[in-house]
Amino acid sequence: MVTINCDMGEAFGIYRFGDDTACMPFVTHANVACGFHASDPNVMWSTVRAAKAAGIRVGSHPGLPDREGFGRRLMRMTRAEVAALTIYQTGALAGFLRAEGMELSHIKPHGALFGMAQNDPEVAEGIADAAEIFGVPVIAFSDCCMSEVFARRGIPFSCEFYVDLDYGDDGRQVISREHPPIAAEAVAEKVRRAVEDGVTRAMSGKDVRVVAESICVHSDTPNAIVVARAVHEELGRRGLLPSG
Repeated sequence: MVTINCDMGEAFGIYRFGDDTACMPFVTHANVACGFHASDPNVMWSTVRAAKAAGIRVGSHPGLPDREGFGRRLMRMTRAEVAALTIYQTGALAGFLRAEGMELSHIKPHGALFGMAQNDPEVAEGIADAAEIFGVPVIAFSDCCMSEVFARRGIPFSCEFYVDLDYGDDGRQVISREHPPIAAEAVAEKVRRAVEDGVTRAMSGKDVRVVAESICVHSDTPNAIVVARAVHEELGRRGLLPSG
């Protein structure tokens, strides 16, 4: 089975960001921002309530303390600092989940924090420290520091594929400030190749290896609903969507 995860709850104050509720019927897991790179307490709670109504699982989406850069700019952090910021943000979301009678499903680091964990064992260890405390799996990436650290420590994880991001020749996602729209037909083909052949086309035109145990959809992609629906339909056609 292949899950569909979507980064959500990234509005704050009077600022709106994407149509989370409209995307929810087409995803299985919501990664809810926890206030550092985006979101605020009211947005977190309302997103949890909407996810509960939609019947989807909710995990934390902790990011770097960088609202101006939307958590997509690299920072130098120690293992202890990474663990602390992940615990702090995840704990806040866990409180809202408890208020709604829900359980924390997973942790998925956001943006640059995710990229840092792919390349720096100390960052990956810090995220693993937090996941161990909460006893939940992590949405991670294959063939990198994350997968090595989590596997060694026995932290359950699933490797995600980004259907709305470009890839480099190293098989890693390219973290950009903005996500351009992508046609439904292109989405379906990218999903098919990722889950069936284990490859995707890099920006250079070269095929690179990927592991697609969970498909990620970003709510800030201009046509996020179209993308999410296309992923859902393609996986449904292949009988790969989890039940319940």
